[in-house]
Amino acid sequence: MRLLLVEDDECIANTLENILGNQHYVVDVANDGELGWELVEAFKYDLILLDVMLPKLDGIQLCQRLRSHNYQAPVLLLTAQNSSTHKVMGLDAGADDYLVKPFDMSELLARIRVLLRRRNSTLQTVLEWENLRLDPGKCEVVYNNHLLNLTPKEYRLLELFLRNGHQVFSRSDILEHLWSTEEAPQEDTVTAHIKGLRQKLKQAGAENNFIETVYGLGYRLKVPTSSKNLPQKTKENHRLNGAKPSTKQQIRDLFYEAQDLHNNIQQTKAALTKLWEKLKVKSCDRISILEQATAALLENNLGDELRQKAQQAAHKLAGALGIFGFIKGSRLAFEVEQMLRSHMNINHNQVLHLYNLVIALKQEIQQPAFAELEKILCHDILDDAIE
Repeated sequence: MRLLLVEDDECIANTLENILGNQHYVVDVANDGELGWELVEAFKYDLILLDVMLPKLDGIQLCQRLRSHNYQAPVLLLTAQNSSTHKVMGLDAGADDYLVKPFDMSELLARIRVLLRRRNSTLQTVLEWENLRLDPGKCEVVYNNHLLNLTPKEYRLLELFLRNGHQVFSRSDILEHLWSTEEAPQEDTVTAHIKGLRQKLKQAGAENNFIETVYGLGYRLKVPTSSKNLPQKTKENHRLNGAKPSTKQQIRDLFYEAQDLHNNIQQTKAALTKLWEKLKVKSCDRISILEQATAALLENNLGDELRQKAQQAAHKLAGALGIFGFIKGSRLAFEVEQMLRSHMNINHNQVLHLYNLVIALKQEIQQPAFAELEKILCHDILDDAIE
C-alpha cells in the first residue's frame, strides 16, 4: 500500500515515515500543501495523511481541492486543533476521518487499517498461492508451514504479486509501487530483491521459479500446474469454510490475536524510542525558542516575529511529544501555545507562570520516551489486580 504524508513538522514526518515503513507501507512525504497536490497528480495513493496547518496550501484547502477533482482515496486529517469547529470543517471538506495530536501511534495505525479496509474489503484477507500463505493482518508469510523472515521490501513485493495473481510487473512498475519518491533506486535493485525473495522461498521448499521471469516483460507468480489451484485463492481471516470452531478454539484464537497485537505495540514503541534519540535535539531547539520568547516577555519586549516563532514551536511540540509518550509534556506545550496566542492580555504573574511552564517542559523531555506512559499502565494493572 502506498501512502502520502503531508506534514511540515520534520519530527512528526520522520517518525510517521519510519513507523509506517515498518508496517510495510510505502510512504511519500510532502512538507507543504502544494507539493502534496503535485505528488497526488503524479502518483496513485491508497490513503493520504494530511496535516491541517500547512504552508502554501493548508490541509482543509488541499482536501477540498482533492474532492473537487473527484479524488477518491481516503483522507485522514491530523491536527493539534481539538475544537468541534475544526473537526466539522475538515469533515465537510471531504476528509474521511480526523485524529487530534497528540495521538497514540497504535490508534493511528488502526484508523489507517479501517480506512483501507472500507475502501477495499479484500485488503485484510489472507492471500494464498499454492503452498504460500500471506496474512496482511499479522504481516506474516508462510510457505509449507515454514515462516519466512522477509525484509519489508520483500514482503511488499510478494504482496504485490499475490494481490495481482496473473499480472506481469516490469521492473519500473515495481519501483513505482514499492519505492517512495525520495528513494529512487535503479532497476537493478528490483532484480536483487527478486533474487533474495526467490532464495528464501526455495529454502522453504518452493521451486526456484516460483516467481517466474517473463522475458522482455517482467515478473509474475508462476501459474500452478494443477487446474484446481489455477485462480488465486483468498479466504477471510475469520473462517468461511468448515465447521464452526469450538469455544476453546475461539478463546485460543483470541489469545493469539491479543498476543500479536501486544508484540506489535511493543515493536512500535521500541522503534519510536530509538527514533526519539535522533529527534530529541529538534525538540530542544524548539524549547530554546520558547525560552527566548518568555525572557523577552519578562522584559516586556516580545516582538511579533519571535512570538510567532515561539507559538509555532509550542504548537509543533504539543503534537510531536505525545507520539513519544510525553503526555504531560504535550499538555504543557499546548498550554504554552494558548498563552502565547493571548500574550497581549496576560499580566506579570501569568508571564511568570508561562516561564515556569517552559522550565517544566524542558525538564520533561529529559525523561526517557514513554516513561510516563509506562507509569500509567503499571498503575492501571495494579488497580485491576487490587479489584
